[in-house]
Amino acid sequence: MEKIGSEELVSTKKTPQRQCIGCGEMKNKRELIRILKTPEGEFTLDATGRKNGRGAYLCPSMDCLKKAIKGKGLERSFKMAVPKEVYEVLEKEMGHLG
Repeated sequence: MEKIGSEELVSTKKTPQRQCIGCGEMKNKRELIRILKTPEGEFTLDATGRKNGRGAYLCPSMDCLKKAIKGKGLERSFKMAVPKEVYEVLEKEMGHLG
């Protein structure tokens, strides 16, 4: 904490921000779903946000998932081609969340 004159500035903890690969909006990391590419090359949803691997973030809505598919958001995030099956699995898993 810094002191300026007699006033104390309270340091507020910053919440990490991430960009949705669907709509492109910056949101709190906790509000988004993390899509993980494991070191073995598998894709999965990371509910905890702490698993090892490269992550991309997505709003928990089917609209954002559809935008990510159309705009090739996962391909750009992971710098590789993403199999169609991965999107199908994500659609099923997103259906269970909503």
